[in-house]
Amino acid sequence: MPAIPAPVRAALASPLGQRFRPLLWLAACFLVLSTLTRLALLVATGAGVPPNPGYWLYAFAVGFGYDLLALVYFAWPLVLLLWLLPRGWLLRRRGRWPVAALSLLLLYVLLFVAAAEWTFWDEFQARFNFIAVDYLVYTTEVIGNIRQSYPVGWILSGLAVVGIAVFVLTRRWRQPRADRAGFGARSLVLAVWLAASVLGTWLVSGELKDRTANTYVNELAGNGIYQFFAAYRSAALDYPRYYRTVPDAEAWATVRAQIARAQPDARFTGPEGIGRWVLTPGPERRLNVVLISVESLSADFSGTYGRADSLTPQLDALAPASLVFTDLWATGTRTVRGLEALALSVPPTPGESIVKRERNEGLYTLGQVFRDKGYHAMFLYGGYGAFDNMNYFFGHNGYDVHDRTEIPSAQIHHENVWGVADEDLYTMAMRHFDADAAAGRPFFAHIMTTSNHRPYTFPAGRGPWPQGKRESAVAYTDWAIGDFLRRARAHPWFRDTLFVITADHCASSAGIAALPAFRYRIPLWIYAPGGQVAPGRHDRMTSQIDIGPTVLGLLGMRYYSQFYGVDALRQPPGSERAFIGTYQLLGYLRDGVLVQLAPHRQVATLRPALQRDQPQPPLPERPQLTLEAISNYQTAAAAFTGGALRVPRALPPVPAR
Repeated sequence: MPAIPAPVRAALASPLGQRFRPLLWLAACFLVLSTLTRLALLVATGAGVPPNPGYWLYAFAVGFGYDLLALVYFAWPLVLLLWLLPRGWLLRRRGRWPVAALSLLLLYVLLFVAAAEWTFWDEFQARFNFIAVDYLVYTTEVIGNIRQSYPVGWILSGLAVVGIAVFVLTRRWRQPRADRAGFGARSLVLAVWLAASVLGTWLVSGELKDRTANTYVNELAGNGIYQFFAAYRSAALDYPRYYRTVPDAEAWATVRAQIARAQPDARFTGPEGIGRWVLTPGPERRLNVVLISVESLSADFSGTYGRADSLTPQLDALAPASLVFTDLWATGTRTVRGLEALALSVPPTPGESIVKRERNEGLYTLGQVFRDKGYHAMFLYGGYGAFDNMNYFFGHNGYDVHDRTEIPSAQIHHENVWGVADEDLYTMAMRHFDADAAAGRPFFAHIMTTSNHRPYTFPAGRGPWPQGKRESAVAYTDWAIGDFLRRARAHPWFRDTLFVITADHCASSAGIAALPAFRYRIPLWIYAPGGQVAPGRHDRMTSQIDIGPTVLGLLGMRYYSQFYGVDALRQPPGSERAFIGTYQLLGYLRDGVLVQLAPHRQVATLRPALQRDQPQPPLPERPQLTLEAISNYQTAAAAFTGGALRVPRALPPVPAR
């Protein structure tokens, strides 16, 4: 072992060095564990990080800086205790035991965070972020999910054994041999610690590390504890404050002109804004509509979309009788983003989804359009709808809500923390459909499934699929859709129903690029068993926000609209675009270009990775596309905060066709 330099030995032997030995011990444990965690996550990333020494050096060097800052925050309880204990107490039981207990607790927390980071990386390929913050609100579902997915008891016991072993084996470096530091000297350490905390908060942000073209490297350069609290601070993002803007009048004029080109059947109701009547040609067909948003159903799971070993044989068999959309893009990476896109037909504004925001009542939704047409509009969820504020949002925006609380235990074939098996959700839905059919009332039902979610469990005997595997859960959710359609055929409403089967978002969200476009490609089948919609393929780019208006177009409906989405089947070639985003990054896809908006008013023009995980290199700016991207997101944020997304007090008169 190399000799400790004389100045370091002298510092450790000084009164302050002795007093704060437990703090130095904690710092060593923190930095070693953080480095080992970073190394483990690097190995787990595999080919996502090329064997580039420059990348490795960046991840560990920048990461060490973030580790130091996170240590400053994390160690505050121990700093305060060592500052407050009177001189001489560290050599007595009444002072030694509280310091030892707090040190052991902090060490255990560090080990727990390291294990949690591993599981979070396995799921999201990222350090703790907004998703981790979001999950703290719903501890029942999240803790239940962890307990059902991992051997929690063994993991916690193992961490305790490791923690106690490290604590005991390192006691000679942790325990002071003298305690002579006075209150003034201890206060100097406290002042330095406070200054480091304030300066770190002022000068450093979670985005400073994002300097390479590889997002995995940028994530590895962070520190999980620091990133968690940084995500918490940025949970609410005011668009005008953080993103590039243009004059409001120019933004609204740009969006209005886009919609006018893309939706030639629209008749605007005023000189400003996008409120309009959509005058779809042809007779209106009052078909029932069942919209199924399947949890985490990436397009590349399906043979319909090119997978050789398809996980969706039931949906593949349905494809020849369906209108299949082959170039559909989800707006986000969370269920609430998919629900927002399908219900509100609005681009994904930064921060929280509108589904979870305050003052989100009375909005003009797809369900409201159907209610105005005399339909019974429903939202049906296989879990507890309090999660992610789903029941409140849909219940206050034109839908009747139904969740697992309505299903008797005796009728549940299987359930986990996220919800009942998809087949049981469909059984509940059919009871409501039968009641509407008996009353002679058409229905619109938005069904949100849960089975394709970790811990990936489902009823036994449904197929030769092992429990606990994502591929098995996909195969089961496909089986359940096939089973639902087989059972539905025996009901009188079946042939008068339009089945719209899509996804809320993809199964994975991470990639080399910060906003990896290929992670947003989802499937869509529109199936009309009565032959009211001709089978075929729609190969042009479609956004998830276009699904609702497209369905309304297929029904020939004339309706008032405040939607940003348009009928994808009627828009002229060349007007296609899609919106993709995280809670911070906002993407606009058009003409083979990705315009990416980010906080600090950053705008990047990139070549999107549409098929596989690869870098998204910069392109020369396209000013018109930049203007369109900014205008859509700026006006969408303003429309929600300003009330323009709400149901009008009175609908404007219907213009002549």
